[in-house]
Amino acid sequence: MTVHTPAWYDEQYNSRARIPDHPSILQHWADASAGALARHPEMLELAYGAAPREKMDVFPAREKNAPVFVYLHGGYWRALDKRDHSFVAPPMVDAGALVVLPDYSLCPQVTVEHIVLQTVRALWWVHRHAADHGGDPRRIVVAGHSAGGHLATMMLACRWQQVHPDLPPDLVKAALSVSGLYELEAMRHTPFLAAELGLTASSAPRLCPPWMPPPAGQLAVVVGGDESEEFHRQATLNRENWGTKVVASEVVAGRNHMDVLHELARPGSNTHRLALDLLGLRAS
Repeated sequence: MTVHTPAWYDEQYNSRARIPDHPSILQHWADASAGALARHPEMLELAYGAAPREKMDVFPAREKNAPVFVYLHGGYWRALDKRDHSFVAPPMVDAGALVVLPDYSLCPQVTVEHIVLQTVRALWWVHRHAADHGGDPRRIVVAGHSAGGHLATMMLACRWQQVHPDLPPDLVKAALSVSGLYELEAMRHTPFLAAELGLTASSAPRLCPPWMPPPAGQLAVVVGGDESEEFHRQATLNRENWGTKVVASEVVAGRNHMDVLHELARPGSNTHRLALDLLGLRAS
């Protein structure tokens, strides 16, 4: 990896500084998420562990044996909450999926490695309990945005039988990463992130999915056309190392690092159709 100046990394990765209207985007997320929760009183908040943030919101499927869509929120592993992204759930429920939004602890109270292990526990929980809420544990797809894209890709690369010998090696059938981060060495050189994330020269490479063996399942990657060159570079890394396991790589014209997520929640968009393809569903 070419090392640049600290100011260059901040310019590349500080998305809120790059997006002047980010407050209105965050407000849209809040309003749309409140509306989603109001429309789905059947949503259940359930614990997958003992820590305060080891909880998940479960939007039950309308029919049995539905594919399972697990969405992991972003926020550079140090901000935001599952309830900030409830708006992604209704379109997937309407399309026929069981939808699960796990939460996780945040840096600097915990490390990124700790968050990855929490996410592993969350997916293990989903595999055990999906059928209780109308889902098929053999059809789990994980999606995420930004840091959530990193976590989703890590779940695809996870060696599940090392977690527990009874788990299938392909517990996660596919992942959809929207504006994901994959090479975390760059975060060590980004001043506005480095201190809170606490990544080291030894921990950062262990958390880079492109350097892991190709997964059993499939990966789809989406990035906004208006994102920084670093996010576009990040989007290419998995294809370089995983080859045909990367089944789609979409650049969404006119979208930045934040509003590109709106495409996932917009039925009829290419990103939404891509999610349905991974789930084995089709738009009506």
